[in-house]
Amino acid sequence: MENKSVSRLPLILLAVVLTALIVYLQWPEQSSERERRAHTVTVKTSPVIRAEFSDEFEALGTANANEQVIITAQYSDIVESIHFDDGDKVEKGDILVQLANTEEVAKVKELESDLAEAESQLRRFNDLLARNVGSISQRDEQLSKTQSIRAQLKSAQAVLDNLTIRAPFSGQLGFRQVSVGALVSNGEAITSLDDLDMIKVDFSVPERFLPTVSVGQTIKARNVAYPDELFRGTVTSIASRIDALTRTVKIRAQLPNYEGKLRPGMLMGITIKRKVEEIMQLPESAVIPFEDSHFVFVADQGVAKRKPVVIGRRKPGIVEIISGLDLAEDVVVEGALKLRDGAKVKIVNDNQATVKGGK
Repeated sequence: MENKSVSRLPLILLAVVLTALIVYLQWPEQSSERERRAHTVTVKTSPVIRAEFSDEFEALGTANANEQVIITAQYSDIVESIHFDDGDKVEKGDILVQLANTEEVAKVKELESDLAEAESQLRRFNDLLARNVGSISQRDEQLSKTQSIRAQLKSAQAVLDNLTIRAPFSGQLGFRQVSVGALVSNGEAITSLDDLDMIKVDFSVPERFLPTVSVGQTIKARNVAYPDELFRGTVTSIASRIDALTRTVKIRAQLPNYEGKLRPGMLMGITIKRKVEEIMQLPESAVIPFEDSHFVFVADQGVAKRKPVVIGRRKPGIVEIISGLDLAEDVVVEGALKLRDGAKVKIVNDNQATVKGGK
């Protein structure tokens, strides 16, 4: 019997050693799990809300003046006087440049005198015909002469008027390109004129968005020169054709610019609201992607509970919640990456610490 007991002793010792080894190896894991569950994570939460969500798309456009023109000379002549400075604001009809017109003024006066004499002669012939004395052919000849002089006077007056260059509409002038005494040629640029009270923006959108864009629709625009400012305008026209190469349609909108901040040629970032509706939504930081699904952590009685969710549309900072959550549930929006299902949480919102359901 003693020999049998002695022979079994190594087996018993081996079993004891193995048991102790298993307990030793598992003890840190169990201890770590207890410590993890006992550890409280500080988080921030936000309730699930139902709020307006605007479905928007963005495009890039180029700013243009409401009206813009290059002021040019219609005749070749000497610049006699200039009545503007660089960048002046002018009203419609203001004189900008006066070209030499001495010869044209003299010609107009001469033709006015000739016309007065021809009309006097025509009245005399008419009086003679009324007394059955004069000749009809002489009267008709004088009538033709009078009409010819009147036409010449009209042409000469037009030439004289065109030697006085005026602003065709109200706006802001560009740089002056000529000087007093210079000989300008027909078509030579003198300056530019832009109506900047209203800015036109042309941009293109994909053809699939065409049904959601309409004349009168509100747009928002931004420019890098004013990163914190938002310019609002309306769609004024939609092109009648789709570009066959890009499959886009051109849109034109107008932006009020009474402060003169926007300038032609600026690159504008355009945002158009397609439709506005109320949906359940959360801050985007609350949603954690995992493979092909998404989940969030809900703070319930001081404990984090992992919940799978189905999300929908997104826009910067906001995501639509289709299913998986109820309204007003407190969802962790900061600190979620440090959480595990069942972890204790300490909620810190509005710079005040509170612990829900914990000690």
